[in-house]
Amino acid sequence: MFDTIRDYINTVLDFIVRLVNFELVPAIPIAEGTKNTIDWITSTFSFIFTPIRVHYSTFMEWTAELIYSVPPIITILVVAVIAYFLTGRKFGLPAFSIVGLWLIHNQGLWEELMYTFTLVLNASILSVIIGVPIGILMAKNNTAEAIIKPVLDFMQTMPAFVYLLPAVAFFSIGMVPGVFASLVFATPPTIRFTNLGIRQVSKELVEAADAFGSTGSQKLFKVELPMARATIMAGINQTVMLALSMVVIASMIGAKGLGREVLSALQRAQVGPGFVAGIGIVILAIIIDRLTQSVNTKKN
Repeated sequence: MFDTIRDYINTVLDFIVRLVNFELVPAIPIAEGTKNTIDWITSTFSFIFTPIRVHYSTFMEWTAELIYSVPPIITILVVAVIAYFLTGRKFGLPAFSIVGLWLIHNQGLWEELMYTFTLVLNASILSVIIGVPIGILMAKNNTAEAIIKPVLDFMQTMPAFVYLLPAVAFFSIGMVPGVFASLVFATPPTIRFTNLGIRQVSKELVEAADAFGSTGSQKLFKVELPMARATIMAGINQTVMLALSMVVIASMIGAKGLGREVLSALQRAQVGPGFVAGIGIVILAIIIDRLTQSVNTKKN
C-alpha cells in the first residue's frame, strides 16, 4: 500500500515538475514550418522569381558596366559639380569627393565601387517606390498602421544575415538576392518617416484644403506631401545608408562590389586590403549621405 502511495506521489511530483518546466507542451515546429513555407513559395512562384533573377541580374550588370565605361575623371568631376551646387556652392564636399574617389581609383577598386553603387542605387530606388505608398497608406488608415507597424518592427529587429536565406532560396546567388535582402532591410525608415511626416502636417492646412474643395489626391500631392517632404527625405536618407550597410553582408551571397573585397580580406586575414576596401565604403557612404542631406536642405 505504501509503495502504491509513494509511486502516486512521485507521479504527481514528476507531473508538476514537467508542467513547471513546460515539458508537457511539445516543441512548436517553427523551423520546419518556415522551411516548408519558403520551399512552397519558391516552387509555386518560380515563374516570377526566375525571370526576375535572369533579366534583373542582366540589367544590373549592364548598368554597372555602363557606369564603369565612363572615364573615372569624368565621373569624379560630375560628382564634384553636383556636390558643389547641392551644397550651396561650397567647396568642402566637392573637394572631399574628388580626393576620396581618386583614392578609390588609385587603389584599383574603381570597378568594385561601380558595382557597389549600382546595388545601393537599385535597392534605394525600389525601397522608395515601395515605401512611400505604404507610408501614405499608413498615414491615411489607422487599421493599416496597426497591422503594418509590427511587420516593420520585425523587419528592423531581425538580424540582417537572416534575410540572405530567403533571398538565396528565391533568386539563387548574385546581385539580385543582394538587392532583395537590402530592400527588406532598408525599406522600413522610408515607410515610417512618410507616415510620420504626413501625420504631422498641420490639421488647419488640411481643413483649409478641404474647405476649398480639394480632392483627396489634390490634398495629398499639393498639401500633405510637400509639407512632409523634409521628414520623408530624412527617411530616404536613412534607407540609402542602410542599403549601403548591407553591401558586405550581400557579398556573402555573391554580390559584387567593395563588400566582396572586405569579405575576401576577412577570410584570408588580410588586414591591408580589407582596410582599403572598408575606406572605400566609408568614402562612398559620406558622399551619398551628404548629397542626400543637401537635397533635403536645398528644397527647404
